[in-house]
Amino acid sequence: MRRRSLLAAGITVPLGLLTALDDALASAPIPAAAEPADVALYLSRARRLYDAGNPAALVAGLPQLLATAQFRAEQTKDAVDYARSAACYDLATETLNKIGRLALSRITADRSMTCARLSGLPIATAASARCMSIVLRHEGREQIADRISLDAAVTLERTGLVTPAQAATYAQMLCTCAYAAAQAGDRDRALEMIADAERAATRLPESIRGQPFSVTPAHVALYRVGVHWSLGDAGAAVSVGRRLHPGQFPTPERRGRLFTDLARAWWQWGKPEQTIQALLAAYRHAPAEVRDRPSIRNIVTDLARRHPNVSGVRELTAAAGLRAPR
Repeated sequence: MRRRSLLAAGITVPLGLLTALDDALASAPIPAAAEPADVALYLSRARRLYDAGNPAALVAGLPQLLATAQFRAEQTKDAVDYARSAACYDLATETLNKIGRLALSRITADRSMTCARLSGLPIATAASARCMSIVLRHEGREQIADRISLDAAVTLERTGLVTPAQAATYAQMLCTCAYAAAQAGDRDRALEMIADAERAATRLPESIRGQPFSVTPAHVALYRVGVHWSLGDAGAAVSVGRRLHPGQFPTPERRGRLFTDLARAWWQWGKPEQTIQALLAAYRHAPAEVRDRPSIRNIVTDLARRHPNVSGVRELTAAAGLRAPR
């Protein structure tokens, strides 16, 4: 029953891959070698798969990635190796959350927090706290998620943000804090912090890429969409989202996320036609954003049940791998 439950939602990540990952987290295989170049290479490959919206291939490689990174950190006890191991667990956490594997994502988030603390590096600690906040939000624990993300942002700010990477991470943490505050129902602070994130993003040099965050004004605006619909203001969310376009986002995953967030806002507003068109656009950019995210599949299910005759609904249900409305 435990293993069958791993496949509760989503259709593109096979049960065997999830079982293998579950087993690896229980008893990590000992890699034949664990050189820094190995960890960096595996992590780079995994990030490319995440950005391409390919969770199945990413999950397939997670046992090797996590085992190699963890083994390397335990061998050297070096701050950089611990930080790199934390980054591997962070990527696993984001992926598992996206496909609805909450129990597994809590394990990877916990291990990231441990590695980040052992590293003592501010960016690793903030990135780890961000992922733990995401997990807690998905568990329905919005208040503690809000507190963890805010504490991490304050701690990072105390470094003085002397490097571009620290400044970019801080801008990302402001986005995370704004969204967490919105989910926790703190409207004033959510809007204040997303405005702070907008100001921080405009000061970042354009050359920052993936250290570990790439934050642009468009990136922050997409978070503002999420902040508004989390606060129940669908009209404001749509207004912001319609000013964005796919060309502002460099990866299929982010382009898909643009349209799924717009779809959430349209659906909250009671606009099924626009919701369907947004989800079809998301599917064209990143099919897994529609097929594998439980919250999005729930919207598709509701659309098919409540609006079976709206144009595009059959195409959408087929794309999501769901039964077409009768």
